[in-house]
Amino acid sequence: MKRIAWGITGAGHFLSDCAELLTGFDYLDIFLSRAAEEVVYMYGLEAKLFNVGSLAPHTPESSARIYRESKMQVSAPIVARFSRGVYSVLLVAPATGNSVAKFVYGIADTLITNLFAQAGKSLVPIVVLPTDVSEEILSPGPKGGLVKVYPRQIDLENVEKLKGFRGVTVVTDMEELKACLQLLTR
Repeated sequence: MKRIAWGITGAGHFLSDCAELLTGFDYLDIFLSRAAEEVVYMYGLEAKLFNVGSLAPHTPESSARIYRESKMQVSAPIVARFSRGVYSVLLVAPATGNSVAKFVYGIADTLITNLFAQAGKSLVPIVVLPTDVSEEILSPGPKGGLVKVYPRQIDLENVEKLKGFRGVTVVTDMEELKACLQLLTR
């Protein structure tokens, strides 16, 4: 069975819901950007995220694995797994405006942007859940409560550009992400 590659960037918006969704998969590799790891701790999600897949019996081939970005992993050989057919899909959820901009302009200087580039070059389907999906967003704050966020016009434009990429599906909420994931992992 092919694995799912799930990239997480440094966004708090959608993060809790994504962490919850991750617990339902076994054949999963989770890739955390440096900023993602910081935000996971800010939102108190480390126990949930770092124990993904630990509730069910696993074999080494099926258990969820976590990869953290480091200086050694920005262009790590692990991204070659896409060309070897290890992954059925790359999900990047949540994706910050910074990551989306890098995707759109072909910048591959982080672990997540390298994953995106290699998945695209290997024709592996990519699903992206950007955080900047409307002109005004109510987002959970790290200490509780909701915070109003107003994405910049350039961020909204980059999301629109990303929608035109071959092999990339842009979803705008968790329901769309779940539906897309069900279709791609049947």
